[in-house]
Amino acid sequence: MTPVPSFPEGQIEAIAKLLGECGSGSDISRIFLDRGLTDNSGQSTKWRRIYSVFLDSQRRHGCANQIVDFIRACLIPARFVGRSEEFEAHRQELNTILAFSGLEYGADGQFRRVEPAATIEEAEQRVRTIRSKFQGRRIHPEVVKYCRSELMQDNYFHAVFEASKGLAQRIRDMTGVQADGPKLIDRVFSIERPLLALNTLKTETEKSEHKGYSALLKGCFAAVRNPLAHEPKIMWEGEDDAADYLSLISLLHRKLDQCVPTGLSESS
Repeated sequence: MTPVPSFPEGQIEAIAKLLGECGSGSDISRIFLDRGLTDNSGQSTKWRRIYSVFLDSQRRHGCANQIVDFIRACLIPARFVGRSEEFEAHRQELNTILAFSGLEYGADGQFRRVEPAATIEEAEQRVRTIRSKFQGRRIHPEVVKYCRSELMQDNYFHAVFEASKGLAQRIRDMTGVQADGPKLIDRVFSIERPLLALNTLKTETEKSEHKGYSALLKGCFAAVRNPLAHEPKIMWEGEDDAADYLSLISLLHRKLDQCVPTGLSESS
């Protein structure tokens, strides 16, 4: 393995405290043994044992390779089967600490080189990715397109507001209809002369699906966007509501992906 430059003591302490929360004392003893590390710390506290062993190893070898090796063994993804959220939380915290050394621990259990972070803000922002916030949810790229900066600033109130406006803008871009809200949806998804069709509209079932989608779009604007435009930010519930609303808007975008132009124009 290529030598990993030594970590500052403060960084080792932070890593040790994190790893001390990732297993029992027996787990730590087993990993020490497996990785060829000797615990002469005389400590009983988990993180203090890890901290002492890490410092000793780094002093003797002049590099952080055994520390990295221990982390990989301690946070191996297989140890967290059925506890993916716990694994992800540990991984993100670790990456915040390692960001200052230009290292990143991937979800695949492998380390990668990255550009070192210069500030705490930069390190924290690097791991607060949209993916981690909404892991397990299929957030449509068109949602992220309109609210990326708000999400990165944890501004969920305005993230949902911008995402809902983006949904309407996409429909306008696809059809050229310069309306908004229910008027836009009624014009574009009219069952008699639709500009976009969710399906062939040949059967009653297909017509019903098309009308239901139209109702969902209007409901989204009525229930999500309009209240946000008038409601004080202090009333907002936060990240959980944002994730649910963004999931709804993602669903509407995915259905919009399936829609096809009918060839009719607004003036026809």
